[in-house]
Amino acid sequence: MKYKCLIIDDEKLARGLIATHLSQLDDFEVVASCSSAIEASKILLEETIDLIFLDIEMPVLKGTDFLKNLVHKPMVIFTTAYRDYAIEGFELNAVDYILKPITFQRFFKAIERFRVLQNTMVPSPIITKAVPKDSYIYIRKDRKQVKVFLDSIRYIESFKDYIKIHLNKESHITKYSISSFEKKLDDRFIRIHRSYIINKDKISAYTKNDIEIGKIEIPIGENYREKISFFLT
Repeated sequence: MKYKCLIIDDEKLARGLIATHLSQLDDFEVVASCSSAIEASKILLEETIDLIFLDIEMPVLKGTDFLKNLVHKPMVIFTTAYRDYAIEGFELNAVDYILKPITFQRFFKAIERFRVLQNTMVPSPIITKAVPKDSYIYIRKDRKQVKVFLDSIRYIESFKDYIKIHLNKESHITKYSISSFEKKLDDRFIRIHRSYIINKDKISAYTKNDIEIGKIEIPIGENYREKISFFLT
């Protein structure tokens, strides 16, 4: 199977670099490379796209506004020269947010995130009995209170005043400090870094320096190693 990709960037060199990186991966193919969101919208009407590489600062229509207006949203990796849009990018459930210039090493890390998400996109089982009340929490997102089941949380990542909650099939960003959110969680969750909380049930491997959840490597903070070694040994 080949994943069909669409590149959208007003800079020709940037489009060429992403296409070159993709050419080194056998399971990805570039369907089209567009210089504007308007041009790309026509491609999406004609082709089924699995992954979009999307610049943000573009003439006429910004990449984030383009994505918000799509009815059917493929997975997206934002590619930009600006850090300022990171929170907005993750609020749109982007796979990743890469700063230019894009090295192949950083590009490949984003591709691995995409592959992990693809592998976890399986139908949820039908729930046939009542769910215990403490098995879920509500978080505020887009002026709504959204239910999040605790056993679907893989890990939580901090971005200053925001956190990103990584679930089995999607992610949510909400305005919360990671320390305050930690108090909402039960004992299956543990803080391993000042910026990360993990679900112990989701660990697939670990070393003294990091913990793996699927193919995602999460660093262990120096101040947390003694506490973590207790449940890993």
